[in-house]
Amino acid sequence: YPLDGDSLLVGVSEGIATVTLNRPRQHNALSRQLRNNITIALQALRNDDEVGVVIFTGAGDKAFSVGADLKEFEVAPLTPDEMGVDCPVMQAFEALGKPTIAAINGYTVTGGFELAVNCDIIVASTNARFADTHARVGVVPAWGLTQYLAMLIGPVRARYLSFTGNYLDAPTAKAWGLVLDVVKLE
Repeated sequence: YPLDGDSLLVGVSEGIATVTLNRPRQHNALSRQLRNNITIALQALRNDDEVGVVIFTGAGDKAFSVGADLKEFEVAPLTPDEMGVDCPVMQAFEALGKPTIAAINGYTVTGGFELAVNCDIIVASTNARFADTHARVGVVPAWGLTQYLAMLIGPVRARYLSFTGNYLDAPTAKAWGLVLDVVKLE
């Protein structure tokens, strides 16, 4: 795949593509480069007839993704084309047409949480923590979190998470129906 830099790793084996957010020192924050690479990878995987399923995960053991790279916002705010369900990443997600699994290995916050709930199935490690901190950082959810989260865990719990920004641990996420299963990493 013609990716820019190494912020995203893509591997394919036996029909399964593994897409790894690869910025562990930044807790896999979704920089412009990383978001662009996700778009490129999803478009390529869509056209790869040998790939039947796509698994998303984060490099390192601390985070799946903590969301947008807020340091980039200080330099250059998001443009209207980079936000919302019509942005290139979400368009590529929608067009993929293959089952997706989020393998959550740590903190999954704000935009990272949105990326996860756009997947068909979420599986979490015992280290997983989920939070919608949009309200805490003054950013509007734009990738469907408000709709998907309410569908997955119910409107009252979704509002609670969105209004408070509180973290949800993996066992509670399973009990609430957000994740399919919780597994211990070895």
